[in-house]
Formats: sequence, C-alpha cells, structure tokens
Amino acid sequence: MSTHVLSLLVEDTPGILTRVAGLFARRGFNIHSLAVGVTEVAGISRITVVVDVEALPLEQVTKQLNKLINVIKIVELEPSSSVQREHMLIKVRTDNNTRSNVLEIVNLFRASIVDYAPDAVVIEVTGDQGKVQALLRALEPFGIKELAQSGLLAIGRGGKSITERVLRG
Repeated sequence: MSTHVLSLLVEDTPGILTRVAGLFARRGFNIHSLAVGVTEVAGISRITVVVDVEALPLEQVTKQLNKLINVIKIVELEPSSSVQREHMLIKVRTDNNTRSNVLEIVNLFRASIVDYAPDAVVIEVTGDQGKVQALLRALEPFGIKELAQSGLLAIGRGGKSITERVLRG
C-alpha cells in the first residue's frame, strides 16, 4: 500500500462529504486524514483526503467519485509538486522546573505558545508530517496531556490553480 493525497473540488452542498467518505468506506479503505473547507470560488469547497491504497483500486474509486454529481474535479497531489502541511495543538504538562525547556523546544521548532496555565501550555505547530512528529517526540518526556490535529492541507506548487482550470471549462 502507498499513501495518496487527493484534492477534490466539490459543490458546497449538504451530504457531499458523506458520499465521498462512503465511497472509500465501501471499498474498505481507511482515510488517514480528511480536511474540508471553502475555496476562493463561492459555492465550491475543497476536500483533501489522505488514504493508503494501491494505484488500481484508487483509480476505481476516483472514477466512482467523478460520477458523483457534486464532484467537479479530482487531482492527486504528489509531495514533490505540492505544499503539504499539518496543523496541531498540543497541551504539554509544565511546572517551574520544566517550562523553560519546553519553551526552548517550541522556539527550536518555530511553534507558538497559544495558551498558558501554571501546570500546562498549549502549543500550536504547523508543518510537514516530519516536523510535527519530531516536535511530538521532543515533547513526550514532559507529558503530553492532550492533542488535536487537523487533516492534512495540500495545494499544488506554482502559479496554476485547479479552480481556474474548472472555471475556464
């Protein structure tokens, strides 16, 4: 199995996310990451899906996704030709003895402290999967109390836009 990142442009209608996820579920594919949001075009949303699957079954699912009435465009984003980022909030246990060490790690990874309490800090980090995982490993000895992670966000490199291509026809 190999990891694939798909970017889907869809009409912003109720139920489209359920139909898209259902196609993967019916095939027995586990979605590792899912992010949905508006685009620069009113009425169109982008769904970014990360899934582990071989190329042929993925092609079959892609063909089925294209048959859905509200799916406008599907593009597979290769890591070398796209920008891919994760966003994570991490609540880490701190006290007077460990706080400076945690702050040093946060600065090293160019992350940010977004909330402070006497016994914990909440750290925000954005980056590729390697950076996020490395920060987690560095913070583990202090005690990770809570974690929230967005789905992977990805967009193609360069000046071309998949929404421009859709609008031009």
